[in-house]
Amino acid sequence: MAYPDKNEMPDLSRRAFINGQTVAFEPNDTILEAARRAGIFIPTLCELAALNHRPGTCRVCLVEVELPQGGREIVTSCETKIEPGMRIRTRTAEVRRRQKMQVELLMADHDENCSSCKRHGKCGLQDAALWTGADRLGLSGRYKPIRKLDMSAPAMRFDGGKCIRCLRCIEVCRQVQGVSALCLTGTGTKAEIGFTGAVNWGSSDRCIECGQCSLVCPTGAISVRDQGCDVFDLLDDDSITTVFQFAPALRVALSEEFGLPSGMDVQGKIVSALKRMGADYVMDTNWSADVTIMEEGTEMLANFERAKKAGTLHSKPFTYFTSCCPGWVNYVEKIAPDMIPHVSSTRSPQAIFGALAKTWLVEHAGIEKRDMRVISIMPCTAKKGEANRDTLKRADGSCDVDVVLTIREFARLIKRSGLNLADLPDMPFDSPMMSLSSGAGQLFGSTGGVMEAAVRTMSAVKNQDPRPMPPLTPVRGMEFIKEATVRLGDLGDIRIAVVHECANIAKVIEMVRNGTCPYHFVEVMACPGGCVGGGGTTRGVWGRNTAKRQQGIYAIDKVKKIRASYENPEVIRLYQEYLGSPGSERAHELLHCEYKPWKKRERKLTGPEILESVELSPE
Repeated sequence: MAYPDKNEMPDLSRRAFINGQTVAFEPNDTILEAARRAGIFIPTLCELAALNHRPGTCRVCLVEVELPQGGREIVTSCETKIEPGMRIRTRTAEVRRRQKMQVELLMADHDENCSSCKRHGKCGLQDAALWTGADRLGLSGRYKPIRKLDMSAPAMRFDGGKCIRCLRCIEVCRQVQGVSALCLTGTGTKAEIGFTGAVNWGSSDRCIECGQCSLVCPTGAISVRDQGCDVFDLLDDDSITTVFQFAPALRVALSEEFGLPSGMDVQGKIVSALKRMGADYVMDTNWSADVTIMEEGTEMLANFERAKKAGTLHSKPFTYFTSCCPGWVNYVEKIAPDMIPHVSSTRSPQAIFGALAKTWLVEHAGIEKRDMRVISIMPCTAKKGEANRDTLKRADGSCDVDVVLTIREFARLIKRSGLNLADLPDMPFDSPMMSLSSGAGQLFGSTGGVMEAAVRTMSAVKNQDPRPMPPLTPVRGMEFIKEATVRLGDLGDIRIAVVHECANIAKVIEMVRNGTCPYHFVEVMACPGGCVGGGGTTRGVWGRNTAKRQQGIYAIDKVKKIRASYENPEVIRLYQEYLGSPGSERAHELLHCEYKPWKKRERKLTGPEILESVELSPE
């Protein structure tokens, strides 16, 4: 911000000068923060303002400061507090020389096989090389240490050769999830990211596979296991019937990958893209979210009725947790296994869709089950592990969901098909049978949405009031812990809570353990903002677009003709034709599951993975 007129100058105690421009600053601002507020660019790699993460490890944010006593000093702008009267320059010859050398040193210690990197063209290190004028005439490519390539986790991949040790991944794991699954091992040039208490990622008893680390990683060091080629193989096989489902959050988050506004509803364009790629059926996870509510709502009401009969419903509430988020389920099984009895047995919408696609849809469409493949498109990395959970497999060992793509993988698939989402027309789903959904189903994409959807149905059942409920505003928004009280007929007042980010759920769990938890029912989502902030969403914008995506979710719900899950005629049809009633024996067999304390699960690597994991000697 410039102050051209002396009368417009800020208080002298809050004034400094950057590149000759007068800037105002707030107490405790760093030089970098003040510069950003004034619209002055300073490159950086390791800093992440949203997490207050300023380790100063990359040394790219250097600036020159004129000292009050005379002379000049080169400092890191992310760590240095700005002071009144300070005179700062961001692009002197010495600053630029040091920045360039620092990036070249990083490149010298970096695997520069950019063409095969998932971050190619969207890489923080590539950007820094452009900003600083680094080139291969410097130290680039001179030194290649042996660094680990870890492909042992179900969803995530770590390539130490691409790691710049910015420590963002460690910080997001600690702050957002509170599990500290990642750590720094070694010193000097041997320093690298490790897995706390584990020899590799797959054996970690702390990682919940949320994928937040992949969102904040500025390079391709942390990525998601890409299954795009698996999907192309299925689409190209004429003997296979492909059934796609996509999550509520996808339609308000995918737009960013194609230059469209964040929060824009691109549902029809997603269907169009999939049909052009050759999908046989395109259906909606929102529909199975409605089914989830019928099962989970029935389950909760039955639990409350039993507690009322026992006289403990209000005197000593037993706290139940939702089960839709696989990152949260992983947290329970690994970090808090004593909470397993408190978790709803209802499967997630993804798992429910897969189970019904391979039973109900198979019967209706006349498809051989062995020839059907269910492909999910999700904002979540943990969904990949969920699809292969032992407790979700059938007696013959088969999985209901065969492949899971994240939003980033799906965006690459669209681009690899020569399509631009922005140019595609809107198309409807193939059938309302497993696609027609309520606004409540759409709400699953945001923190508080599962709870609001559940309350809409439970309230209608217990209060015998079919009128649509107004928005349950206490559980909306981005507060970490939200709570409300809802009246459920003769059950009286039921206390509910909504939590996102597992670091916050630890407080509720401690209350449950101490017998002081006042809540009857708690919704938990592992990622910031819920699914709209999932680990499989767009990289490089961590935390900035979550609220816009959330507003997109609310906008879709607002215009839906069907507002509550129990009103969905295709859900009613499912129970009339196939399941009988919510919680029936067949419904329980197909749509519920159990949870078990985590035990180390060895996963055999495939042939290509073994080849990629071989450590090569430096040239």
